[in-house]
Amino acid sequence: MIYEMKLQPKYYDFITSGTKRIEIRLFDEKREKIKLGDIIEFKKMPNLDESFQAKVIGLLRYDSLDNLLDDFDISLLADKSMTKKELKNELEKFYSYEEQEKYGIIGIRIEY
Repeated sequence: MIYEMKLQPKYYDFITSGTKRIEIRLFDEKREKIKLGDIIEFKKMPNLDESFQAKVIGLLRYDSLDNLLDDFDISLLADKSMTKKELKNELEKFYSYEEQEKYGIIGIRIEY
């Protein structure tokens, strides 16, 4: 199965440069369908005119962003140019505490 996800330019570039290898998303109805071996086509925002495909090689379920961030180095989640606190602040703009409690978080290990 092939899924499509949009990425902000910074995170798109982190993956294409080889640093970011875990995509963090809310484990909502859309993400529940993702399985090992599936393909994700990432599209670069805002124009969505650049894209690449990555293979799903791992699925990591967590109750919250904090728990996922505790388990991995920032170099796998974004890039060493960011801190975990900066990444958490960015992600919480999209995923509220209430949504995290309701759905949980998924770390999608990808192979670019």
